[in-house]
Amino acid sequence: MPALNPDLDLLQPYPFQRLASLFDGVAPNAALRPISLGIGEPKHPTPERIRAAISANLDGLASYPATAGSEALRRSMADWLVMRHGLPGLDWKTQVLPVNGSREALFAIAQTIVDRTKPSPVVVSPNPFYQIYEGATLLAGARPAFLNQTQDNGFRLDLGQLTDETWSRTQLLFVCSPGNPAGAVLTLDDWRDLFALSDRHGFVIVSDECYSEIFFDDAAPPLGGLGAAVALGRTGFPRLVVLGSLSKRSNCPGMRSGLIAGDAGIIERFLLYRTYHGCAMSPTVQAASVAAWTDESHVVENRRMYREKFDAVLDVLSPAMPVQRPDGGFYLWLETPGADTDFARDLYREQAVTVLPGSYLAREAHGINPGLGRVRAALVAPVAECVEAATRLAAFVRSR
Repeated sequence: MPALNPDLDLLQPYPFQRLASLFDGVAPNAALRPISLGIGEPKHPTPERIRAAISANLDGLASYPATAGSEALRRSMADWLVMRHGLPGLDWKTQVLPVNGSREALFAIAQTIVDRTKPSPVVVSPNPFYQIYEGATLLAGARPAFLNQTQDNGFRLDLGQLTDETWSRTQLLFVCSPGNPAGAVLTLDDWRDLFALSDRHGFVIVSDECYSEIFFDDAAPPLGGLGAAVALGRTGFPRLVVLGSLSKRSNCPGMRSGLIAGDAGIIERFLLYRTYHGCAMSPTVQAASVAAWTDESHVVENRRMYREKFDAVLDVLSPAMPVQRPDGGFYLWLETPGADTDFARDLYREQAVTVLPGSYLAREAHGINPGLGRVRAALVAPVAECVEAATRLAAFVRSR
């Protein structure tokens, strides 16, 4: 056996691998059509303008792409960020880059930021969390530290959970707003505290904002990291980068298209890393991405469809179990009567509905696993299918 990276042995099974093991040998109720609320994959149709842009730019498949992306794409992303977050400006040449979806960029940014030469580097993550945060941390040679997000703290970041000694070794902090899975949005006060801690200890904040365009009041969009920095008078976005994605915003997860923006010094080093990483975006996808970033009408319609789903599903579920609308995103973070794994397995067996055990999305930290006793339900299917799943879920809970 050849020598391999020993950090690979630190990686834990992905939640969906664990879910497959949980369901092994369990047959869903044959009388019911299976419905999955397990995976957060958007199911709304990809807008026609994006599909048309793909078709009109197939010649892009015949050329190598530039790692930095086209001027048209970077300008469109910078213009959208300025419009969406009320920024006074953003330099498309130095402060924004295209990425192949936020998942790829979340992994790669840790490789760019973590300095292995410093003793015992730490990367801090919310808990529960998107599993890439942990994998990126471990494979960058750092070790994770977790901030538990629970109902008791409003699913927000309690920075006091970690000691000053841990913060002094922290090089990167992942945040997610709206959060996955609870959907909480960071407030301006939250950002003020985060920036103050970053200023004190010198770590980089990576803000995962892939759900930023799914919210329920068009007049009150969630505050993002760039907008918070401007509101607090921070010039140049020091030690801050944000990630955005077209997967959820524009219903095109198969395009693998997103953006990273913020601190020009970090963006410059990230571009250097990506030049060697080999992750340039196809010119065809770049053209389709321009079509997506330069249109808001399809995003407004997308939000309308999610609002319709949440309204209908909450009406069905609320008489049967505790449930509340998140600040943003498309997940319900539901309490379970009994163990979350038992709940998910028995729901699958009896009602042919798939949800994800909350404990699979978290790690034990500070004496608890904050995902225990909850399941995540992704309202990504069409309205009728989500309502049918909610009806079965309510019946299942009542039977308990």
